[in-house]
Amino acid sequence: MWLLFAFSGPVLWAASTHIDKYLVDRYFRHSDTAVLMVFTALVGALLLPFIWWFEPGVAAIPPASIAVMAASGILYMGAMLFYLRAIQQEEASVVAPFFQVSTIFTFVLAWIFLHETIGWTRIAGGALVVAGAMLLSFDPTRRFRALRLRFVALMLGCGLVMSVSSVLFKYFAVRDDYWTVTFWNFAGEAVFGLAILAVPKYLVQFRSLFRRSPGAVIAVNGANELINLGGGLGVRYAYLSAPVALVSAISSTTTLFVFGFGMLLTLFFPRLGREDLSARNLIQKGAAAALVAIGVAVVNLAK
Repeated sequence: MWLLFAFSGPVLWAASTHIDKYLVDRYFRHSDTAVLMVFTALVGALLLPFIWWFEPGVAAIPPASIAVMAASGILYMGAMLFYLRAIQQEEASVVAPFFQVSTIFTFVLAWIFLHETIGWTRIAGGALVVAGAMLLSFDPTRRFRALRLRFVALMLGCGLVMSVSSVLFKYFAVRDDYWTVTFWNFAGEAVFGLAILAVPKYLVQFRSLFRRSPGAVIAVNGANELINLGGGLGVRYAYLSAPVALVSAISSTTTLFVFGFGMLLTLFFPRLGREDLSARNLIQKGAAAALVAIGVAVVNLAK
């Protein structure tokens, strides 16, 4: 069942990506990407009372553990902010391969700190999944050009920070309780959101969005953040039953589902999305999907 939860993240995150594109084009064209993170923090903060009611013992842990769990949530938000900053500089097809480095960082950190050993067969399966995700993002028509150092640093920072957050989550979730760790992760995300609003220019942009179209901003952003949250919870739950390196490899298939949803939008709702449906592109995406499928089968069947 861990594969089902692991794949819930890429599927829901892919849907969220298309909603993000719509939001940015429609409402966030003149706003900083940090403002988007406020909505993520807000949804997590609204869920805190419900988790407290469902798991009243969330505060019955040492303060030091609470601080580290909250730090994991802050790190997750920081990684996403690095990613949004990077995607402002380069196209998504350039960003996506760099996003896969989090799998390598996660494997190394999990091996060092969690003492996870996943075997060479599963390592090979995970490598096939990552290779398929990278092939999906490769554009042979793009002329080679040097990438800016700031962009590379942002994406490497995103991968490293995301990996540290994932390893911290699994360490405490296995040792303590899944919902307790989730509660304090969300608390950390809420703190991150408050820190963004403490910056005057971000607060002005946040208020401006509500003044222009409060209903649409709240409804679309709220639905999008719930979808994104569902993916995050599914992946975090998968961490409990499988090595974080493998779950991270499965998560790298998000770009595959982004393409799939984009193709459906192009065919049935062209005003909402356009995807290259040329024969060359479809063959490339099909080969990428095959690599991912074989990699998942190897991971699932390996002992």
